Amino acid sequence: MPRTDPADLPLERKAALLSGRDFWSTEPVDEADVPSIVLSDGPHGIRLQKGEADHMGVHASLPATCFPPAVAIGSSWDVEAAARLGAAIGREARALGVDVVLGPGVNIKRSPLCGRNFEYYSEDPLLSGVLAAAHVDALQGEGPGASVKHFAANDQETDRMRVSADVDERTLREIHLSAFERVVTDARPATVMSSYNRINGVPASQNRWLLTEVLREEWGFGGAVVSDWGGVYDRVAALAAGLDLQMPGDGGDGDAAVVRAVRSGELDEAAVDASARRVADLTGRRAREKRAFDTDAHHVLARELAASCAVLLKNDGAVLPIGADVRRIAVIGEFAAVPRYQGSGSSHINPTRVDVPLEAIEALAADRGQDVTYARGFALDGDGDGTGLRQEAVRAAGESDIAVVFLGPVKDASEGFDRADIDLPAEQVGLVRAVAAAAPRTAVVLSNGGVVSLEGFHDDVDAILEGWLLGQAGGGAVADLLFGVAVPSGRLAETIPLRLQDTPSHLNFPGEQGHVRYGEGVMVGYRYYETADRAVRYPFGHGLSYTTFATGDMDVAMTGEDTATATVTVTNTGERAGGHVVQVYVATTAGPVRRPARELRAFTKVFLEPGESRTVELPLDRRAFAYYDVELGRWAVAPGDYTVQIGENAARVVAERTIALAGDTVATSLSLDSPVAEWFGHPVVGPVLTRSIGEGMTDEQRRESEKHADMLDMVASLPMRQFLAFVSVSAADIEAMIELSEQAPTPAPA
Repeated sequence: MPRTDPADLPLERKAALLSGRDFWSTEPVDEADVPSIVLSDGPHGIRLQKGEADHMGVHASLPATCFPPAVAIGSSWDVEAAARLGAAIGREARALGVDVVLGPGVNIKRSPLCGRNFEYYSEDPLLSGVLAAAHVDALQGEGPGASVKHFAANDQETDRMRVSADVDERTLREIHLSAFERVVTDARPATVMSSYNRINGVPASQNRWLLTEVLREEWGFGGAVVSDWGGVYDRVAALAAGLDLQMPGDGGDGDAAVVRAVRSGELDEAAVDASARRVADLTGRRAREKRAFDTDAHHVLARELAASCAVLLKNDGAVLPIGADVRRIAVIGEFAAVPRYQGSGSSHINPTRVDVPLEAIEALAADRGQDVTYARGFALDGDGDGTGLRQEAVRAAGESDIAVVFLGPVKDASEGFDRADIDLPAEQVGLVRAVAAAAPRTAVVLSNGGVVSLEGFHDDVDAILEGWLLGQAGGGAVADLLFGVAVPSGRLAETIPLRLQDTPSHLNFPGEQGHVRYGEGVMVGYRYYETADRAVRYPFGHGLSYTTFATGDMDVAMTGEDTATATVTVTNTGERAGGHVVQVYVATTAGPVRRPARELRAFTKVFLEPGESRTVELPLDRRAFAYYDVELGRWAVAPGDYTVQIGENAARVVAERTIALAGDTVATSLSLDSPVAEWFGHPVVGPVLTRSIGEGMTDEQRRESEKHADMLDMVASLPMRQFLAFVSVSAADIEAMIELSEQAPTPAPA
């Protein structure tokens, strides 16, 4: 903490704290003992630039470890992996003189077309939030601060600087804010980064509801809100809304605007004081000394993490791992020799080294006396004889015992633009089909930042390993997985659809005329596919292993009125040690809103030796059963039955138990404009109204009404003021019932 309160500084000096000195550093204020600090990109590695600066990854940066991006870590489903990565990035940040690391990104994958999906974890907010919180907590444990981003609803790159994400509050709360909430409340990040886009017409950087009412007042965030680079459109409005630090610096124009606004009475100086204090507090993250990191150890770590992230999608005939019976291996595809291991844009890392898959495969094969033949198959740059390259690959495949084909989009993972489709290049699809026809066995290794369609070749090949982008050590990790040095334990953090047209956001992505409508609501990803009973190629949570697991002895015990603990025993029934992800979903139809068929509410990853069993407990708090009630303006648990499910994935439930929750007495205030159904359904007023109407009936009317029991359904949506014309209830009684409804209890916050 500075020795002098920044609020005591002259206005001009306070304002100077609130924007960058240059592209990557803040303004020092010596008279308040506030030093300058350095912020740098770093979701999966440090991108520190010492020369020309940019936020698109154009200019060079200092060497740093390129760890697996979030697209891979998300598929690890491993809290420890996320924490190990965060801690390593924290160490490298400290060594390189970076005080605040810009990451992780927790935006939701509402469409597989988002160009920046490789920087985000999942289509599910719980999975994203838990992994990101572990990352932030471990990173900040090394000293530097983290900046969780991009707050909020920044789920596309198309028109990202202007587009308005038009989204209802329930969808925001349950899906798009939930991961941020978990990181803020569980890990207390040093900063939150506002996004470029607008939310319901208001720029995120000057959205008071978002930055102050939700982030600070509801979630208790005490750190600094920093803008995305160039994401402040009105400095005074942004400051008033709760944005503290504008980055990068703008030559003092923003500071001058703040000073003018205070002096004219447009802006309360108290807002400047509060932001100045928060930025000054942030400088406490400044490193007092640099501590070197071990580049070799971090590369080994990157290889271990990468191996835990890849997802074995298919393995017919157990063709993987490559066994001792295989003597000749054909490695096909230019990605084997020119690895694709990270995306483009602000997170582009200058790696300390890069493992080449082909070289790693050759090294492991040589140790086993196996021969490896390489065929380029296709050209990434479009040069070369395509027909000749394919013929060479088919010839190598025909002379092999197994062909391993490396495939992936040429350009699918980048900041600044979205994809047009999810298809692999036609030449690659044609290549793998031709290879599969010639080879005795065929395994495909994918390198991609976003989901790709498997429909052109899926049934032609024996095995598919989804490698995502695995970082600089991904080549070695893939070789470890192919030969069984490592056992696949990844699970899909996003659904692989049969068609792009099947995706829930398809008709609303990326929007038009400055607006993108989140028409799918809460039905994002697997929530939609399972609720709509829509077939997919591979569901959320899917992943195979080289061993097998059995789930048994499931139980659900209530731990409170609306909390529970799920207990399940997992046994490794195979012959290899391996990791298994226990996925707990909750299904219910209780409440006044449509709920997804099931929602992920807890998970854990366990590692078991052959024959080993372990019983795990997964707590389910109130929020595991809650929905966001827009009428009440809070989280609510509806009374009713809730089925707690253990899923092999989102589509396959292997065990379940149903519990009954008392829930909240959700009693809303009534008026003459409230529909009849709400009056009769009100837990307090409903019985009173029923008695009052009955008392005003003759015996004949009562008998007649019993004959027409469906009458209430016919008038359910009729406003009460119209309904009163058909029943005998006094105005005084109605007024008394309205007063009674206003006194009824409402649910406690979830």
